[in-house]
Amino acid sequence: MLNIFLTGAAGLIGGEVAARLIAAGHSVTALVHNNRDILANDGSPVAPAAIVAGDVSKPLFGWEKAEWDRLTASHDLLIHCAATVRFDLDDETYRAVNTGGAANAVEFARSGDMPILHVSTAYVCGTRNGPILEADRVPDSGFANGYEASKAAAEKLVRSSDVPFAIARPSIVVGESEGGRIRQFDTTYAAFKLIAEGRVRHMPARRDATLDFVPLDHVAAGIVALAGNMRRANGGAYHLVSARPVPVGLFTDAIASFAQFHRPQLVEPDDFDPAVLPALERRLYKRVAGLYASYFQRNPEFDDRAAQEMTGLVCPPTGLEYLQRLIGHCIETGFLKGEEVPAE
Repeated sequence: MLNIFLTGAAGLIGGEVAARLIAAGHSVTALVHNNRDILANDGSPVAPAAIVAGDVSKPLFGWEKAEWDRLTASHDLLIHCAATVRFDLDDETYRAVNTGGAANAVEFARSGDMPILHVSTAYVCGTRNGPILEADRVPDSGFANGYEASKAAAEKLVRSSDVPFAIARPSIVVGESEGGRIRQFDTTYAAFKLIAEGRVRHMPARRDATLDFVPLDHVAAGIVALAGNMRRANGGAYHLVSARPVPVGLFTDAIASFAQFHRPQLVEPDDFDPAVLPALERRLYKRVAGLYASYFQRNPEFDDRAAQEMTGLVCPPTGLEYLQRLIGHCIETGFLKGEEVPAE
């Protein structure tokens, strides 16, 4: 059994990771910020050994030195999940929370002489296409947004430290594999809602682009497996990604398979001009959907052989039936609504 300090415990990934760590017999101290409710993905409350409030963007997480010393001395492993995953923030916020937060997490691990399992993103590869190996060097530029850039900078900071580490890299985290369930609808789901309900009907997309949707349960299970195997995992990065990424055409097929939703029109990026969209669609595209447009224009092929070997896990299928389960859950919970239109 490990004594694990978990940042970001009230988040989507952090809550499910906390639940699984406790179920596996580990003792978890959960760091929370504004939200103190720690929930598993099924919505059930999680009861860690302790809950402490803090701010990863501040030195010593905003604590007094005595509290810092007490907590660093009493844990075997730090799992750093805390981050902002929004795409519409300024660079200063990304630097403070994602990059600065990683720096403070490294200092926590160093102070307690413990390893850090840093949760990053597979998209630290930037806008590269083709094979992306887990051992590839993280680029210095070429990112689609400030989120990717800040997570890449955080990875470099973790790697350059003298602290033992492993890096978990989820791709686009969506609902669990069996029923498509997800307990909170944000980030990617906000754009998906506008597209499915027909409020954004045009998206710039390459025909060969893919979306690497990965079930939350696979990501959480992978993080827990890495946590229990840190000595072997030391120094590596591990892609927690889909078994097969979803072609953008299949994504639109899944939406159109529900009669009440609209098949979005995919427009070649060179031919796409948001200025010619209807006024409401133009505003919604710029405010929400456009933040995710680059993911409809990329085709990274994430290699996850190291993750499979280290965790023993293979991602469940993520094809059309899985997409339909995701959409079905959104309908059942009332997140997705739509007018009846003829099925295609």
